[in-house]
Amino acid sequence: MNEVRPELAELLFSSLEDVLVESVEATDTVVRIEALSTARQATCPGCGYLSGRIHGSYLRFPHDLPTAGKSVVVALRVRRFVCAEGTCSRKTFAEQVPGLTRRFGRRTERLRSTLVSVGVGLAGRAEARMTDVLGAPSAGIPC
Repeated sequence: MNEVRPELAELLFSSLEDVLVESVEATDTVVRIEALSTARQATCPGCGYLSGRIHGSYLRFPHDLPTAGKSVVVALRVRRFVCAEGTCSRKTFAEQVPGLTRRFGRRTERLRSTLVSVGVGLAGRAEARMTDVLGAPSAGIPC
């Protein structure tokens, strides 16, 4: 599987910088991708200060676009940074991976934008049926 990793990273996250795919595991119903952010610094959303001082890390599990009839879940390790700007009200903040995550998001940006497009184009019951067919149900889960 190690020799396939560079190709998978290019296929899965070709438009993203600073994301390293560590492993891909597929079962009958789910594809689980373990990845981590490799950015050295992150910008504080409160004051805009660029920080490189890491406070800790944790896992996020955003859902991604389904593939081959299987749900795709990303186990993404992100870090919390310390904001060193004395006037900022935030002491720590979690990094966001542009194009992949957003604050409090449970979906990747590409799944979110796909669901928004389907929702705007179809609306209502037709949208619910289409997202079920796509394997990315949208009902009841905030973007």
